Amino acid sequence: MKQNSTLRYAFIASLPVMAGYFVLGTGFGVLLQDKGYSWWWAALMSVTIYAGSMQYVAVDLLSGGATLIAAALMTVMVNIRHLFYGLTMIEKYSDTGWRKPYLIFALTDETYSLVCAPELPEGVDRKRYYFYLSLMNQCYWIAGSVTGAAAGAALSFDSAGIDFAMTALFVVIFVEQWEKTKQHLPAVTGVVISAVCRLVFGASGFLIPSMIGILAAMFLEKKWLKEGVKND
Repeated sequence: MKQNSTLRYAFIASLPVMAGYFVLGTGFGVLLQDKGYSWWWAALMSVTIYAGSMQYVAVDLLSGGATLIAAALMTVMVNIRHLFYGLTMIEKYSDTGWRKPYLIFALTDETYSLVCAPELPEGVDRKRYYFYLSLMNQCYWIAGSVTGAAAGAALSFDSAGIDFAMTALFVVIFVEQWEKTKQHLPAVTGVVISAVCRLVFGASGFLIPSMIGILAAMFLEKKWLKEGVKND
């Protein structure tokens, strides 16, 4: 009974991601097929890489004949944020047993936002919820990427602008998290630090400084908020 309620709750929680991932995955599949790669390449990359925005970047890296060093550096730049918000999951995933390796692998931005949601309702198993949610989200992405590759092979259309879908999803997630909580200080802090770093370091170099700044600010704000609660 508890397993069924956990699965149901995870599915309902994952519906916004399903809507976004299927569309984004489809866009990735279309772009990959447009560069001459078959549908099974889309499936293989979504199963083994599963890195959202990095998969979009990988399309240009593959088609442009990038070197391994260039691909590695680009991957670090694009996914460096995982290092910072992954640190906050150490405690949450500490007792997940055999599920832990997959949970680490499948921790995307969207899954992270759902895992960090408020406390789970009674009757929902936390460890199973994390696993079901992560697995469902990846399945949505795989289904979308294969569908996109198949559609790109069967239909002929202009794929310009499809890669903007990833940016649109990040905006939707931000708005959703803003509406779910009354504490907007972390969100405002992230926007301000990112904007400042963008002005100081430019479009190509602001990501790492902004992530470091946001991480430091989050630790300070967490301590400050806890002290505020104790004082109250």
